[in-house]
Amino acid sequence: MPDRGTVRLALTVGGLVLALLAGFGLGRVNSGDTPAAGGGAPPATSAGDHTHPPGTGPHEHPAGPPAGPGGGAEPGGLSVSTAGYTLAPTSTTLTAGRAQDFRFQVRGPDRQPVTGYAVVHEKPLHMIIARRDLSGYQHLHPTMATDGTWSVPLTLPSPGIWRAYADFTALDASGGQLPLTLGVDLVVAGDYAPRPLPSPAREATVDKFTVTYEGTPQVGASQPLLFRVFAGGNPVTALEPYLGAYGHLVALREGDLGYVHVHPETELAGGAVKFWLAAPSSGRYRMYLDFQVAGAVHTAEFTLTVP
Repeated sequence: MPDRGTVRLALTVGGLVLALLAGFGLGRVNSGDTPAAGGGAPPATSAGDHTHPPGTGPHEHPAGPPAGPGGGAEPGGLSVSTAGYTLAPTSTTLTAGRAQDFRFQVRGPDRQPVTGYAVVHEKPLHMIIARRDLSGYQHLHPTMATDGTWSVPLTLPSPGIWRAYADFTALDASGGQLPLTLGVDLVVAGDYAPRPLPSPAREATVDKFTVTYEGTPQVGASQPLLFRVFAGGNPVTALEPYLGAYGHLVALREGDLGYVHVHPETELAGGAVKFWLAAPSSGRYRMYLDFQVAGAVHTAEFTLTVP
């Protein structure tokens, strides 16, 4: 007959074995029911990156819920590199008032110059330039050499920090299309005197034209904007197509110069150029409307406040 010490030892060992087996089983159940930390969240997208396939006609974006906390998704142009693509200028220092050949490449995920681009709004790449105080807007169309190097004559008229945006849709080897807007700062040495942003107004004057707009943009929901052009108090009825539509509109956000590329409808709406804009956040924006009359392109500028 075993002594009491042997019995106590056997009971203790048996209890430990049962506890270990129970813990192992619970661990298996818990590991199957609990998702991994940090998994399951979809990648963020940029409001400045127009994700409809190139070749899609200008169109209305239906209103919808905000794409991110507090409003719409982030605008484009805030980064020199995204999705594996990098904007690489040969130089970022320019001289005030001097015409210079601005050269750059867009390098892909393989670190090689990209040479395949889709034509969007009649061009493979659009370059937008503005100073940090939102003055000095330019809309340029560089040309590309066979090695993927882009070049365009560029004159920055005054000292300061300028932002250059490359707006394009890259093609990969399989024919996939990726719309992107990359941005880089350009430096012009000298005494910088920032200009205050003009007060919000629904009317602007450029050359001999007066331009007005109707509509109230909202955060995270597309709203219509209607622009009308007048000369001598009369509506201009001879607006000409420009970049595949009757106008081209860019909006830059004050503070970080976030880039909102607004797409027009193909036809005039009661004589007005119609766009759909979803503001990515509240704040002040500078809008630049390019339109063409008698073969000449004019740019009307507006300050917009989104509550």
